[in-house]
Amino acid sequence: HLLRAVRESLREHGSRVGWIDVDTLDPPEYDEHWDAVLLDDCHLYTATQQAAAFNWFVNAQNPAHGPARWVLAAANCPPADLRLREDLRTRLGWGHVFQLHALGETERRGVLRRAADDRGVFLSDEVMDFMLRRFSRDLSSLMLLLDQLDTYALRTQRAITIPLIKSMLEDE
Repeated sequence: HLLRAVRESLREHGSRVGWIDVDTLDPPEYDEHWDAVLLDDCHLYTATQQAAAFNWFVNAQNPAHGPARWVLAAANCPPADLRLREDLRTRLGWGHVFQLHALGETERRGVLRRAADDRGVFLSDEVMDFMLRRFSRDLSSLMLLLDQLDTYALRTQRAITIPLIKSMLEDE
């Protein structure tokens, strides 16, 4: 989930964040100390969650003190198509709306290749095929694998090859 990653990143940087998702059955009151409000899986909100989300949105955009806070929301469709109370639905559509798609095979390979190139690491087509066949294909897992391979290759002073990958797996 993208918003979970955003939440963790903000927290790592010392920000306080308000969070509602489908599991937040009884959302707390809005907190003026929050730096951002994150609303995940809005399409699944109950009436109670919708009321809290609307309250948080209004308070974040018009705080009693300080600048407006960021409001980031995620759902399975654009705000205009959400089956939410009208005041919340329209406010969620006020800002930028983006549709995200999972990367296809070609795009995933391209991202992995660019990340390797940025590190000064060469990944042959055979190595890339091996990685995509033998390991989790989601991009975050592949980037973590690339990081591990790069570290292991530097430590062992070897190029990244299929035997190196197998050796790394045996050692770890």
